[in-house]
Amino acid sequence: MIDIQDTIYTKEYLSFINKKEFPCVAAKTALTWNQLHCLVVDHLACPKDDAAILDFIYQFVDDYRQSDNLYHSAAVIFKGPEAPNEALFEELFWQRLQALSNLDAQRYHYDRRVVADPASPDFSFSLKEEAFFVIGLHPGSSRPARQFSYPTLVFNAHAQFEQIRANGRYENLRDTIRTRDVAYSGSINPMLQDFGEASEAYQYTGKAYNEAWKCPFLSQHESVNHHSAA
Repeated sequence: MIDIQDTIYTKEYLSFINKKEFPCVAAKTALTWNQLHCLVVDHLACPKDDAAILDFIYQFVDDYRQSDNLYHSAAVIFKGPEAPNEALFEELFWQRLQALSNLDAQRYHYDRRVVADPASPDFSFSLKEEAFFVIGLHPGSSRPARQFSYPTLVFNAHAQFEQIRANGRYENLRDTIRTRDVAYSGSINPMLQDFGEASEAYQYTGKAYNEAWKCPFLSQHESVNHHSAA
């Protein structure tokens, strides 16, 4: 049975991406190609939906791996908290990613193509041995392009950016998004770095950090015996 309320949340997210001025052309392409998947759950602080979120991401990984197309994206939309500030969103954002990672570590290794240490310039978040660049959206973000009405975690497969880079299209895509973001937001995102220059963890929540910040994420994947993993 379709949940009408969940459909409303999803439609609002798709409308947010579809706004003419929205800067991320990669997300717009995912929407145009019907490759933007959404799941609506309850509260960002609550672990009760973690299993459902993992199932959703695992299915997304399976579909992404079987597709010949690029520009796939998975968004997990949370109904609460309704108006988090940046500090609260940051705390709950990493709380949820840590919980999802801990569950994932019981079944899978970390993606060998990236590094699990968030202090490393080669860090990327991993679920089902697939690295993700995770984007946080919420109404209290200091970046206008991140100001969606509900807390949302957007999972973008890291490998597709590497494929775009291999195809020689990455720099043009990156520069287009950055130019559009300046026009949309009035300034360049101070946390922007290319992969390999600094940890992408600095970019996940949309909050501005200084070099003293330490990401609270700690992968448990290497401490788990996976011989009996499904």
